[in-house]
Amino acid sequence: MAYWRGRRNMSQQQFADRLGKSKSWVDKVERGARSLDRVSVIHDVAQVLALDPDILLGGDHRPEPAQSPAETADGVQAVRAALTRHPALTARPTVPAPDPDRYRTRIAHADAVYGHGRYTVLLELLPGLLHDSYRMAVDHQVQAYRLTTLTLVKLGAADLAWLAADRGLAVAASTDDPLLAAVAAAPLGQALRAAGRHRHAFETAIVSAHQIAPLTDGTGTPAERAACVMLLLQAALAAAGHRDRPTVTELLDDAHGMTEPAGAERAAVEAARIAAAAALGEGRSAVDLHEDLTAGPGWPLLPLEHRAAHLVDVTPAYVLAGDLVAAGRALLDADRLAPAEVRIRPTGRTTLARVLAGTGRPDPLLLVLADAAGVDVAR
Repeated sequence: MAYWRGRRNMSQQQFADRLGKSKSWVDKVERGARSLDRVSVIHDVAQVLALDPDILLGGDHRPEPAQSPAETADGVQAVRAALTRHPALTARPTVPAPDPDRYRTRIAHADAVYGHGRYTVLLELLPGLLHDSYRMAVDHQVQAYRLTTLTLVKLGAADLAWLAADRGLAVAASTDDPLLAAVAAAPLGQALRAAGRHRHAFETAIVSAHQIAPLTDGTGTPAERAACVMLLLQAALAAAGHRDRPTVTELLDDAHGMTEPAGAERAAVEAARIAAAAALGEGRSAVDLHEDLTAGPGWPLLPLEHRAAHLVDVTPAYVLAGDLVAAGRALLDADRLAPAEVRIRPTGRTTLARVLAGTGRPDPLLLVLADAAGVDVAR
């Protein structure tokens, strides 16, 4: 029922109102605390969800996996091969360069694909973008390396992500454009954090942030301020990785002061604050901040990928706070927003396995999700 309610984009309250039930009743049924054991009620539920009642009674209606781990590994290898073909060795001047406008459209499309969390689709796009980027403008090259880095980080290929990020920063540094260098430095910081090199990530991000915008109110262009905020968030998360709470607080407060209330950038700062609290083992604080964020106006402005990733990242905080039911709900919500975050991303799969292992009576929908993600559940 919860799965199909999510597919219909209905909140628990909206669904309860249409069904003539309380939100508490809906919540208990979806958690398995109450049974749907009356045929008349099943028919009512099916009518509200615009489904055949048989779908609710079982059968072969489980969500399919987004892509198998083997297929994902093949995609990562294709990106590795594209990065291995260094431009100095593969450039062929006799071949016409790609059309710049068309390449710009391809980059914009790939960026939108990333924003929707469709990482396996990106694996198909990235080799061609990397190959053609060598003869494009520097900013296009930086964007191609940035998307490559972010996708590889998601898929757990930290060392390869580091290579892509380093290439992007090298290209950007050749222009003497501090803003372009800042755009390239942020994914490098993310790749370094993914590789466990938190202090190096911190140094990279904080130096780049200070090079583009002084940390005072009203300075810098909007693009410089946005890039500075992005770097401060990377530096704060890196500081959380080596458990430096005072520095985390200082950097996040600086980033907060550079963003507008109720906007997507402010929501991103608060999401980073929650991720940092979770990394520092402050489960209850992270949960409280998370619930404030999702109730605020900035949450819907974040890309689907960002929201889904945040839900995966906040799940351990719910576990620390002792609320495994809410942890499971966060994963289900992440799956509805961007399935690859739970089914393909190694962090999501590991988190799902951890929640299931700690739950005496798992939510049936979590078991369905585990099956779709290929996560073994020891029963």
